[in-house]
Amino acid sequence: MSPELEGHGGDHAAAVARAHGVETMFTLSGAHVFPLYDAAVKGESRMRLVDVRHEQTAVFAAEATGKLERHPGLAVLTAGPGVTNGISAVTQAHFAGSPLVVLGGRAPNARWGTGSLQELDQPPLFRSVTKLSETARTVGEVGPTVDAAFTAAESPHRGPAFVDVPMDELYGRVTAPRPQAHVRSRLEPDSEDLAEIARLLTSAERPLLVLGTDVWADGAENAALWFVDELGIPVITNGMGRGIVPGGHPLLVSKARSAAVGTCDLVLVVGTPLDFRLGYGRFGGRDGGPAAQVVHIADSPGQISAHAELAASAAGDLTACFDGILSALSARPDIRAWADRLRALTLEAAARDTALLSADSDPIHPARIYGELLPRLADDAVVIGDGGDFVSFAGKFVEPRKPGLWLDPGPYGCLGAGLGAAIAARIARPSSQVVLLLGDGAAGMSLMDVDTLVRHRLPVVIVVGNNSAWGLEKGPMQMLYGYDVAADLTPGTRYDQVAVALGAGGEMVADPRAIGPALDRAFSSGVPYVVNVLTDTEAAYPRATTGI
Repeated sequence: MSPELEGHGGDHAAAVARAHGVETMFTLSGAHVFPLYDAAVKGESRMRLVDVRHEQTAVFAAEATGKLERHPGLAVLTAGPGVTNGISAVTQAHFAGSPLVVLGGRAPNARWGTGSLQELDQPPLFRSVTKLSETARTVGEVGPTVDAAFTAAESPHRGPAFVDVPMDELYGRVTAPRPQAHVRSRLEPDSEDLAEIARLLTSAERPLLVLGTDVWADGAENAALWFVDELGIPVITNGMGRGIVPGGHPLLVSKARSAAVGTCDLVLVVGTPLDFRLGYGRFGGRDGGPAAQVVHIADSPGQISAHAELAASAAGDLTACFDGILSALSARPDIRAWADRLRALTLEAAARDTALLSADSDPIHPARIYGELLPRLADDAVVIGDGGDFVSFAGKFVEPRKPGLWLDPGPYGCLGAGLGAAIAARIARPSSQVVLLLGDGAAGMSLMDVDTLVRHRLPVVIVVGNNSAWGLEKGPMQMLYGYDVAADLTPGTRYDQVAVALGAGGEMVADPRAIGPALDRAFSSGVPYVVNVLTDTEAAYPRATTGI
């Protein structure tokens, strides 16, 4: 093969994307970006082209691809409103640390400043939520600028990057060096930092390990599980840290989270920020006890908490961090009594959950859906959460057996991400079950993209928890004011009929005994299928934090 590539701007961008591992382009059609489609279907660097019904879905799909495959996903958006429709999804990728590249169309250089269609200087809109946001101003700049975007997106700490290309330059042609396959760089952690963490561990009586998304993203899941088993250290997880320690493992104590977080004397937080999900870095202190010492370990120095009081920290390749701490230990801490106590509390909580999971109430308690779903999930099922209260119950009950099988919006909390994630998951995990857990509020933001699942023959089981309300807002507003407004949706909306009208399967369930058979029909249908379950508006998730 020639060391040089001759082609239009789309050919050069696609060649770079392929060199960085991209196999799918997500988009919604627009003339500003036609050369990228031509490269995908006719050029040397061909890839699957998946067109959706709303640009946000294209970016959510690319973001989920980045999470699942651990290299940047690719979304292509036409100029102006096509690009701006993707901003929320790009922001989700920013907060979640998801490797993502968005290529945007742009009004032509030759007409710039004259008021051509959708003329907008787009990169400034993205700069606060991307690692790179630039315009490739000539066709010769397309390859190098897109390569810089991919390199930035997949370098720790990962995140999104944006490049737009003027229409006349994207259609233009140039001969340029062919891009080379990307080699991932790794940052070695400081050995003295790891030795200090090992020293703290050696003297701890009640240590706790928290595993987050970046442990998966950094490819450190095997090292993390080895670390857990070697030390016998109790673990809780969040985001894509879920499944690294498989559901049912005796050291996974998420169901005893309150006791673990409240009474530990040392916590190692790895691969996740010390944000509202983790009490902003405050651990211990329960019942007047002393605060815990906090260790923060991240994939890059910029991710180490600047607001929490830390006893120690380390930054770098997370596999090297886990292995280096183990190697630096002078002695293994004896924490069996602590681990046994949390295990007992976990089993007690699981026993209490049984009543909710088998609830026969009318209207249906949302937990009953999970009581029917859990025994039907394969060990490699991909579970996607998109919603408020309904998905909070999923976080409580669903414990993946393997890593890389849980998707949620992450700390940004953006509704509407689910259909894009489902599209991505079906492509990335073609032999696995894919289940989208969709609140009825979230369904209103993205359900039209069931059409995308149908057109591209992507079977997904979609379970709608239909409580006819914005549950996360209704209860708190009643608590604050004694009433609520703007929190109710139409009771009994037939989201299943929307899916059927779009060519999918679907049915509504109002009897808890009918949930299981409906799920069986959905899994065996071989098509996208919506199970629309009418649930109790009053059965709110018992949350302990508002995220503020």
